[in-house]
Amino acid sequence: MSLLSTELTARCKSKCEICGAGGKLFPYVVPPKTGNHVDEQVAICGICQEQLEKPEMIDTTHWRCINDCMWSSVPAVQVISYRMLQALSDQDWAQDLLGMIYMDDETLEWADGSGGDVNVHKDSNGNILLSGDTVVIIKDLDVKGQFYGQRGTSVRRISLVQDNPELIEGRVNDQQIFLLTKFVKKS
Repeated sequence: MSLLSTELTARCKSKCEICGAGGKLFPYVVPPKTGNHVDEQVAICGICQEQLEKPEMIDTTHWRCINDCMWSSVPAVQVISYRMLQALSDQDWAQDLLGMIYMDDETLEWADGSGGDVNVHKDSNGNILLSGDTVVIIKDLDVKGQFYGQRGTSVRRISLVQDNPELIEGRVNDQQIFLLTKFVKKS
């Protein structure tokens, strides 16, 4: 007997919605959702399930499948793709994919962890910033006498400060710095 609902089985076509593996599949409720609706679940194989539930077991080679599943029209699959790319952001290929992934605002809020209660990082023009983006400094900045950031300086592969939507972190001239989002624009 299948562990998946009829609707989830029909949607996934008996294949893992993340890596495409066949065989035994499990319903995975994407937090912080409750799983009361099929749109809050993903059909996954045992390998994906184990690695999602035990991050210390992540096999980076296995997750290269995100290159395909991140384009899914299913928001729950997009959320898992985004979160895994964030977790693997030390890998160049994951950084490249993070720069390409697209989600609507509601799905991005879910992916960031709270399904709507999260503050999204936005640049000076209101564009949503993602970890791995490249931004340009729009104002000359003097960072406590230690660093002078000229307008037009590019900051590549930024990191988001999770508890403060007004701050990002990046590296300029081999120095790790924090920047206010109101002083940068996405490039």
